[in-house]
Amino acid sequence: MVRNRTLGSRTFEITNVILLGLLLLSCLYPLWYTFCVSISNKAAANAGLVTIYPIGFSLTPYQEIINDKLFLNSFWISIQRTVLGTAFSMLVTVLMAYPLARPNREFKMRNTFMWILVFCMLFNGGLIPWYLTVQHYHLINTIWALVLGGGVPIFNVILIMNFFRNLPKDMNEAAVVDGGGPWSILFRVYIPCSVPVLAAVALFISVYHWNEFFNGLVLMNTSDKYPLQTYIQQLVVNIPVGTSLTPEQYKKLSELSNRTLNAAKVFIAMVPMLLVYPFLQKYFVSGIMLGAVKE
Repeated sequence: MVRNRTLGSRTFEITNVILLGLLLLSCLYPLWYTFCVSISNKAAANAGLVTIYPIGFSLTPYQEIINDKLFLNSFWISIQRTVLGTAFSMLVTVLMAYPLARPNREFKMRNTFMWILVFCMLFNGGLIPWYLTVQHYHLINTIWALVLGGGVPIFNVILIMNFFRNLPKDMNEAAVVDGGGPWSILFRVYIPCSVPVLAAVALFISVYHWNEFFNGLVLMNTSDKYPLQTYIQQLVVNIPVGTSLTPEQYKKLSELSNRTLNAAKVFIAMVPMLLVYPFLQKYFVSGIMLGAVKE
């Protein structure tokens, strides 16, 4: 243990603490500000008086959200999309990563498929061919358009493939000697040994499905099919026009502050990911690093 640190090391440590503290504040302040605006009264929010603490405590926006059927419907669609999308993408990603992690002598087309995947990751057909493909499969305006639209994350396939490649080869050979086939080795050996990277990738995919709004905007034709982020994007960007709110809803919105109501909806939209992350955080760093380090 080094007891007498040099002036340079202490300066380096203090600088790091200051920079990381500023970075932490820059990440947390938008969340706190959104929450403060959501529980402030209409006048203070409209006047821009809310900064670091709420002014005029009010839960009216949250009461309004509870009665907003369109918001709750979008919330439910986002939950379905996140659960189904994460499950589907994890299944496809693992099933693609496993054969690609095998030695070249066992899977001779491995390099060819790897080049195809990398090419598809760097270059794609564009928005119009992608939309026509989804339309051709009659998925427009269905939940499966959102689930399958970004269902194969190539970067995550490469991440899990590298993790599988770094697992001890003796473990695979022992499973083969015990009579294990490819499926049993995958589900009884590889997957139980890969919990950190699988948890990290599951977090990546679930955050993507929860926060993504563009697919919903393009692939859903009616607002009652919008996922939550698309609904919020439409509400925040186009609140005066283009929404399908009823006259009663417009009247209620006029009685509230758009800033407080929208802030409440944005804050509620962040809550699920804020609740999920602490359970997966312990796997997050190790899952990324173990896939990148080669012994």
